[in-house]
Amino acid sequence: MGRAFEYRKATKLKRWGNMARTFTRIGKQIAIAVKAGGPEPENNPHLRAIIANAKRENMPKDNIERAIKNAMGKDQKDYKEMNYEGYGPFGIAIFVETATDNTTRTVANVRSYFNKFGGSLGTSGSLDFIFTRKAMFTINAEGVDMDELILDMIDYGVEDEYDEDEEGVTIYGDPKSFNQIQKALEEKGIEIKGSELTRIPNDVKELNDEQRATIDKLIERIEEDEDVQNVYHNMKID
Repeated sequence: MGRAFEYRKATKLKRWGNMARTFTRIGKQIAIAVKAGGPEPENNPHLRAIIANAKRENMPKDNIERAIKNAMGKDQKDYKEMNYEGYGPFGIAIFVETATDNTTRTVANVRSYFNKFGGSLGTSGSLDFIFTRKAMFTINAEGVDMDELILDMIDYGVEDEYDEDEEGVTIYGDPKSFNQIQKALEEKGIEIKGSELTRIPNDVKELNDEQRATIDKLIERIEEDEDVQNVYHNMKID
């Protein structure tokens, strides 16, 4: 398996460990997608992708439909996607993605988490050289010639590598090509079981057990914040 795949698999278990928190985060994603492209999944590729992920995370259909309906209501909060970058202890780079209706509250909270553990919040773009952003699609590849598919999809921004596990086959691509990759897969009749934009560290730092435990506590504290969507780091994963 590729490094990107191993990193995603390891962090995904931690990121989506709490079901209630997972549903809250997906609900925010749905609200943002509906605001941007409307409530009809067939006309909103971003919303279709989020719904597929919601189903993959066992989010009930009623919850999904309620989130879409709420997103169209007058009282729906206006969420803004904000990123925060900084360093935790031992020089570990940490990238935090949020969806918030109060940026003042969110940045204050995120800064406090870093400070509590001896880290510091940096400026926007300060970790661009550490992480590579990728579009990732997990598909049902039953009966699909993957080498042929990858060759066909290169023009749409797909990379020439893929990984396979019990969930399906994961392919990677240029994040700017996310929508056109999704559209091309759909037009080919290939089931998309899940998709996401993720960040993969270009290099990782190895820590001892005690240091890893400290970073784990910091990441867990950040992830507990209701505004936080994803947390990425460059700590080597056992």
